[in-house]
Amino acid sequence: MRILLIHNRWRSETPSGENRVVDQEGAALSAAGHEVSTFERSNDSIDTMSRLEKLMIPGRVVWSNSARSTLREELRRLKPDVAHLHNTFPLLSPSVLYACRDERVPVVMTYHNYRQICPAGTLFREGSVCSECIGRWAPLPALRHGCYGSVLKTVPLAVGVFAHHSMWKDLLSASIFISHAQCKHFATLGLSSDRVFVKENLIPPMRIEAAAKEDKVAFVGRLTDTKGVPTLMRAWERYLQQSPRPRLRLVIVGAGPLDGVVREWASANPTVEFVGILDRAACALQVAGSRAAIVPSDYEEPFGLVIVEAMAAGVPPVASAHGAFPELITDGRNGVLFEPRNADALAKVILDVDSDQPRFEEMGKRARETYEERFDPGANLDQLVSIYQFAIMNPVWGA
Repeated sequence: MRILLIHNRWRSETPSGENRVVDQEGAALSAAGHEVSTFERSNDSIDTMSRLEKLMIPGRVVWSNSARSTLREELRRLKPDVAHLHNTFPLLSPSVLYACRDERVPVVMTYHNYRQICPAGTLFREGSVCSECIGRWAPLPALRHGCYGSVLKTVPLAVGVFAHHSMWKDLLSASIFISHAQCKHFATLGLSSDRVFVKENLIPPMRIEAAAKEDKVAFVGRLTDTKGVPTLMRAWERYLQQSPRPRLRLVIVGAGPLDGVVREWASANPTVEFVGILDRAACALQVAGSRAAIVPSDYEEPFGLVIVEAMAAGVPPVASAHGAFPELITDGRNGVLFEPRNADALAKVILDVDSDQPRFEEMGKRARETYEERFDPGANLDQLVSIYQFAIMNPVWGA
């Protein structure tokens, strides 16, 4: 099968689960004998753009003629059987779907976030879950609140949600959601149920030697409010206050807007180690040597890449009990769930990790069993290929 992967890559300087998933699925497809090509733009390229090019980016978010015409040329040259779209923001735009329609190439899309129904892409505002824009043709609440950093920055995203509302139904031959929780939020798009699939992200196990467990817990991810970094910091301070002899260290791996805040906080706390960005193998070693992986996201994550990667390493995840996380974790068996945005609840779990290490070691074994039983990369790839075959046999071209 000839497959074209279409993706706007996030910046390489910060962790991106989307980039990793696209690369991992592409590698698995190639290893299985499929002919895989890519059509990509990278946000790294923004740094080298002229001032005029940068000023034009908001317009490109809504529509990019250059992306459409360039992709049409690639489609004519490559003649793929199917295109797999991942992310269009901000340099590709939904115009790439029209290029595929023009060349009669069926499109499968994986929804990695909530951007088609929420200009911010997170369903999160001012520290709380927000669904004000869901079901609205015009996401006026996002404009009123300036959900993407400011009103001005939110305008092109809100226009895109409004202008392309029906496109996702009319031009996609198959839609892939990465959890049932995420899929439910998209019901208002009116997608045809027979073209909707839930397929979790493909996560291959890392080939690493067994790491000796240390008295530490690990956080791996973007340093943002949505990822629950402030909640984690408060919880850690309460753990230290409540434990007479704290044994655990907190290792923080990642980068993001809160980089400076976390770095300063860690430098003043001898039990916290901030290591910044590591490659995937080094991240896996940090997690594999931990008593638990902390995933304290304040927003409803559509999946939980770090959760499943921790399971693959035999490490129990400790995660907030909303979004996709309850689908991945059976509380008390292969990990622990705590009340979202509740630093006291997270501190109590960290105390448990410290005081009852045999219990968490047993959960780690069950977490590995869960990964082997449920997240087998081969079965995941078979499901992906079957979705491609469905799209090829049942294309839609729109008006």
